[in-house]
Amino acid sequence: MPRTKKRNTRGGQHGNVQPFSDEDASIETLSHCSSFSDTTSVADDGGEASEDTAQEDFQYKLKGFIDSTVDKSAKTRQGALDGLKAAMATRILYEFISERRMTITDSIERCLKKGKGEEQRAAASLACLLCIQLGSGIESEEVLKTLKPIFKNILADGSANIQARQAVATSLGLCTLVAEDDILDVHATMECFENLFTRSYAKADGTCSSISPQTSQLHTNALLSWALLLTICTANQLKDVLHKHLPKLPRLLESEDVNMRIAAGETIALLFELARDMDSDFEFDDWDTLCNKLNALATDCNKHRAKTDKRKQRSVFRDVLKAVEEGDFQSEAIRFGTERMTIDSWVRKRTYDAFREFVGSGMNYHLQANEFIRDVFELGPPMLVDSATMKTMKISRFERHLHNSAAFKARTKARNKFRDKRVDVGEF
Repeated sequence: MPRTKKRNTRGGQHGNVQPFSDEDASIETLSHCSSFSDTTSVADDGGEASEDTAQEDFQYKLKGFIDSTVDKSAKTRQGALDGLKAAMATRILYEFISERRMTITDSIERCLKKGKGEEQRAAASLACLLCIQLGSGIESEEVLKTLKPIFKNILADGSANIQARQAVATSLGLCTLVAEDDILDVHATMECFENLFTRSYAKADGTCSSISPQTSQLHTNALLSWALLLTICTANQLKDVLHKHLPKLPRLLESEDVNMRIAAGETIALLFELARDMDSDFEFDDWDTLCNKLNALATDCNKHRAKTDKRKQRSVFRDVLKAVEEGDFQSEAIRFGTERMTIDSWVRKRTYDAFREFVGSGMNYHLQANEFIRDVFELGPPMLVDSATMKTMKISRFERHLHNSAAFKARTKARNKFRDKRVDVGEF
């Protein structure tokens, strides 16, 4: 995947044409959100409302959410932000959002400035989803231009709500990836993240600073956003980062927080990949010491750590160790609709994980239909079929249920047969 920043693509598409998917592509992708469930299903044999009527009802609800973001009640504002987030995560709404971009941006700005904790957190996430919907271009640039100063103020303010700072640390990274037009501004934002996560560095004697779990999560989010922006840095910027940070990043492997250790390990693997892309003969001065640390984490048997943390950590660090020692990456195939994408590098993994954090279960749908995200992952234009064809190809929920039940019974039967064939071992 190329590390060029500007793509000049947007999230939306026109008309009544939708991408085909066996699971996500219809309006039913919002069915997990109860507030949408009555308006998001396309017309079927049950005689539900027509698609046009459902669309009108859906947009009416969205307008209500936008209006409610300025309500006097914090609970109402919070619910409106969450409603907009759910919609943007699971639908392509470019035309609708583009017409109301300034209004939504103003609402996000107001909630970030005047809201508390959870409301600020929801507003920060909504800003990201807004940029994902608008894609890379002048519209998302204007959103970021408005919100970036507020983001940076919250990030730097030690007295601000810690949950808000955590959310901003994640949102600012992805908003910058999508919307920032100037690579020097990207670098300036990266420095804001550096000012946070470097505070978690272990001291020269190997001891770690006393940091609360909440603050450690803030530093972890800052590190992951910093790593995300590494993927669009210029060669000269990368050389500076390698010289300045690669010798120090292994100190984060000493952290008491498993999430910080994992984020540090994946960032180190990413830096090695980027360094070798620039120079296949790249060498790291303290390579042996680093590999010993990574190997220790990949085989960690520390009794003071939770079993789930150790299992998760060992799995990640086996991959990180391979990346550092052999330049290897464990590929993963992502299937969506009739297509398939391979996560075949640390660059692509960090980018995919960043988008998925915001769109969640809607990621497959965005991979099919969002022109900007498809451009990021070099998937080409969306594969489209018309609505009528999609309806004829779609399996009803009831049919899916019958199929799954039959498959479950077949698996159970096969397993029981296998168990019956096992030889009983008696006492000697």
